[in-house]
Amino acid sequence: MVKLSVNINKFATLRNARGGNRPDVMQAAMDAEMFGANGITVHPRPDGRHIRYEDVYALKPVIGTEFNIEGYPDKRFMDLVLSVKPEQVTLVPDPPDVLTSNAGWDTRKHEAFLKDVVAELHGQNIRTSLFLDPDPALVEAAARTGTDRIELYTEAYASAYHSNRESALAPYVLTAKQAVQAGLGINAGHDLDLENLSWLSSQLPGLLEVSIGHALVCDALYFGFHNTIQMYLSKLNRHHA
Repeated sequence: MVKLSVNINKFATLRNARGGNRPDVMQAAMDAEMFGANGITVHPRPDGRHIRYEDVYALKPVIGTEFNIEGYPDKRFMDLVLSVKPEQVTLVPDPPDVLTSNAGWDTRKHEAFLKDVVAELHGQNIRTSLFLDPDPALVEAAARTGTDRIELYTEAYASAYHSNRESALAPYVLTAKQAVQAGLGINAGHDLDLENLSWLSSQLPGLLEVSIGHALVCDALYFGFHNTIQMYLSKLNRHHA
């Protein structure tokens, strides 16, 4: 079964827009788990525009499934994750001012840097995943860093899905096959939704986990949070039952 990790950043965005604690980010995480999510994802950014660093510390004791923290591995981020010790850290190459993650790692250029970061995380028994564009040529260097998994950046797939879903997914399948051959686990995330998730899940070799936030929270405004999580789980595992 492919796991669904719910990214709760957007709950924090909504909270921060008015101040106070509505919606309650801790409650959102606990409810997501109660409603069937297999994990919780957050991506604290330096400007604190959604999930804040203090939220991450507060979330750790209330999460009973799997905690996945995404971010660029500068000193502040590494201090955070080495203290919190989540089940998984997903390393992304975001500069501080980027609106949302928009590219994966050049694992060949940054191999030595990533190898050191992965080793530091492994020292605390934290599983690591590298955010990666769908390019089989990047997989070999990714494997050499010692990472446990890669997370395929699925924005290009989502953008091209409606015009030709087969060709949209083709580079992802090639990359996933290469990763499986190299002994890496496969995660995926970015712009996945109720329309494009089922095809990806049914066709991508070795897929273990997806993290979904923006589309899921938007759907929850119409369908309700509990119902929406069940809808995503149904799409995700329709072909894995």
